[in-house]
Order: sequence, then structure tokens, then C-alpha cells
Amino acid sequence: MDGKLSSRRRAYWLKTLHQWHWISSALCLLGMLLFAVTGLTLNNASLIDASPTITTRQAQLPPPLLDQLKAANARGGHAPVPPPIAQWLDSELHAQVSGSRPEWSPDELYVSLPRAGGDAWLSIDLGDGAIEYERTDRGWIAYLNDLHKGRHTGTAWSWFLDVFAAACLVFSLTGLVLLQLHAGQRAATWPMVGLGVLIPLVLALLFIH
Repeated sequence: MDGKLSSRRRAYWLKTLHQWHWISSALCLLGMLLFAVTGLTLNNASLIDASPTITTRQAQLPPPLLDQLKAANARGGHAPVPPPIAQWLDSELHAQVSGSRPEWSPDELYVSLPRAGGDAWLSIDLGDGAIEYERTDRGWIAYLNDLHKGRHTGTAWSWFLDVFAAACLVFSLTGLVLLQLHAGQRAATWPMVGLGVLIPLVLALLFIH
């Protein structure tokens, strides 16, 4: 009787662990492929030719909007770009400054616009309303690399990285328990696990200074 209960308990845990393992692997699949590929591109960045594309544009802020900008600057502090001006910049220059943290000075508004895969900045002369906008695009590889690092990717991507990391933990831990349950029929299980731990440990101790 005890043998049957033990067998049923083992079968239950095997079924449960396999279910959690395949669900977490399905959730992690695209993310793991992305991180594996970008791990290679990041580790071999010097071998990948990257020619950034720089786009520069000039414009003139309409006088009514310039007056609003001067009024915002007079309030001092870290006032955001007024919404009407942000909308105009988006429609005219495709410069999305909403939610940014502009830098105010007596004669200029400067907005840094970092983004995944590139960079951008915009300045507005508070005297005559002259606008200069520069955007740098470093290509798809740089974009994917920044996704890997979570660099300038926003809150939603940060949440995704947290969920992805949790799913990877579930995938790895359920895989470890499944290895333990099947180790009796697979003699090479623990030597292979030990090798997977030993190799990076030795490399870190001997070759990373």
C-alpha cells in the first residue's frame, strides 16, 4: 500500500513539474532566443560593423507657442514642456518630448531624448524660437542590444524583464527537480550538472581579473 502511495505521489509531482516546466519554457521561449542572440552580439560588438545614421532638422517655433515656452521658463524649476508645444514638436519634427525632463536656462530649452538603439536631443532658442533637432539611429542590432540591457526601454519593458526573469527561474528550478527525479535512470545527469557549474566557476576564478 505504501509503495502504491509513493508511486502515485511521484507520478503526481512528475506531472505537475512537467506542466510548470513546459508552461514556463513557452513563456520564456522568445525572450531566451532574443537574449541568446544579443548575448552573442554584445560579446562580439567589436566584430560587428555599425554605421550610425544621424538626422538633423531645423524649425521655427510659432510666436504664440514661444510665448508659452517663455512663460514656462519664467516659473523656473523643472517644469515640463507645455503640452501644446510638445504636440507641435511631435507633429512637425516627430520629436516626442512628452514625459521628458527638459533642462531650462535663461536663453535655451534643451531636451535629451535617449532611446533604445539610438539617441536624440532637441534645443529651442528662447530668444527667437529657433529649433534644432538631432536624431541618431544605430540600427537594429543596437536596438536589440539595448532591449537586452533594458537601456532606455521604458517601464513596460522593465516589467516584462521582471516577468521573464521569474519565468526563467521557474523553468530552471523545475528542470533541476526533474533532473533529480530522473537521475536514477540517467547516470550522466549529475556529472553534466557539475560540469555546467564548474566550467564558469573556473573561468571566473582563473581568467577574470
